[in-house]
Amino acid sequence: MFPLVPNLISEELNLIVALLIGIAFGFILEQAGFSSSRKLAGVFYGYDFTVLRVFFTAGVTAMSGVIILGYLGWLDTDFIYINPTYLQAAILGGVIMGFGFIIGGFCPGTSVCGMAIGKIDAMFFVGGGLIGVFLYAELYPWFEEITNASFLGNVRIFNSLGMSQGLFALILIVLAVGAFIMTTMIEKKVDPEGPAKGFNEMYHRLAGITVLAVGVVLLFMPDYKERVMNEVSQPEFLKTFHVQEMTPDELAFRIIDHDPKLSIIDIRPADEFATMLLPGSANLEMKQLFQKEFSELLGNRHKKKVIVANDENAARTAAAVVQRLGYENFSVLCGGMSNLVQTVLEKKAGGDNIVCPFTNQKQTFDIRQVKDTERFRSKAGSILTGMILDAKNSAVKPTKLIKKVSGGC
Repeated sequence: MFPLVPNLISEELNLIVALLIGIAFGFILEQAGFSSSRKLAGVFYGYDFTVLRVFFTAGVTAMSGVIILGYLGWLDTDFIYINPTYLQAAILGGVIMGFGFIIGGFCPGTSVCGMAIGKIDAMFFVGGGLIGVFLYAELYPWFEEITNASFLGNVRIFNSLGMSQGLFALILIVLAVGAFIMTTMIEKKVDPEGPAKGFNEMYHRLAGITVLAVGVVLLFMPDYKERVMNEVSQPEFLKTFHVQEMTPDELAFRIIDHDPKLSIIDIRPADEFATMLLPGSANLEMKQLFQKEFSELLGNRHKKKVIVANDENAARTAAAVVQRLGYENFSVLCGGMSNLVQTVLEKKAGGDNIVCPFTNQKQTFDIRQVKDTERFRSKAGSILTGMILDAKNSAVKPTKLIKKVSGGC
C-alpha cells in the first residue's frame, strides 16, 4: 500500500500505517452505525440509507484524493493494485453477497465490526462466512471453471467506457449527489421520524454544491504523468533544457573499461533493445521512469547515469522527466544510439570532430588528437561489437514493470 512517489514511506512504516488505517476504518464503521444489522437492512426497506450515504461519501472522497494526489505527483497510480475482473464470478459473487447482506444484515467488514463489540448475530455471520470460505476452498475444483471464466484483466471503469478519469469522476459525483437527494425523499416518506428528519437543508445544499464544484475541477485535472510529458516534450522546452551530454567515444570507453560508476538507462522499445543492447544497460519504458520500484536505480547518486535512445531528442525528454522527479547526476548520449553506431561501431564519422546534432556542438582536434581518436575507434569498435554480441547472447531480458500483489475488499 501507499505507492507514494518518491519513497515518502518505507516498507516497514507501511505496516504501521496499515494498522492505523485499519483501526480508523473500524472506528468509522462503528460511528456510522454499521455494527447494527437493523441499520444495514434499512437500505433494502427504505427507512435508513445511512449505509448508501457513507459508501458514496467514502468512494467520492477516495476517488478525489487519488486523482488530486496523482496530479501532484505524490501518488503512483500505476502502482496501485487493481483486482482482476472475472465477469461470471463477479456477477455470481455479487448475487450471493447481496442475498447474504439482506438475510444476515451484514457484509464481511461490518460483521467483523459488530463482532468486535459483542454482537451475537455478527458472530454467527462471521462464523458462517468462515465455513463458506472453508467449503469453497475444499470444493474449488468444482468451481474453478466458473471462477476463471470471462477474464477481463485489471479493468478501470473509465477506460472501459472510453472516457477520461476526470469526466468519470464528475459523473460519479453527480450520481452521488442525486442519490443523496432521492434517498432523503424516500426516507421522509417511509419513516418521517427517520435519520432524514434531522438534516439541515442549507448545510446539505452547500455540501452538494461544493462536491459538484470539486467534480468540475477534477474534470480539467490531467494525470501527473500526462502533464509532465506534455510539458517536457515541447520543442521550445527542450531547446532551453540544460543537461550534460556524453559523447559516443566516452560511453564506449567507459563500457570497455567496465566503469563501476556507469549506469546506462536505455529507453528504446524492448524489441530494439533486445536486438542491440549495451552491456550492463537497463531497459525502461518512458512511463516506467515514474514508477516507484525503479527509484533505487534512478536515484543512485554515486553512479553516472546516461540515458540512451534512438535519437537525442527522446533522451533529452527522458532526462527532463527524471530531473522533474528530483533525480540527479544524469547525462544523455550525444546524438543517440545512431550516433554511437556510426562513429564507434561503423566508424563512418570523421575523426576530426564530434558533433551533437541536437545542440549542434562541434569540437575540433589537432592532427595528433585526430589520429588518437581514429586509433581508439578502430580498437573500440571491434571490442564493443563483441561485448554487445555477448550481452545479446547472455539471455538478458528487458526490465519489466513489477506490480505489488495485494488486495482489498
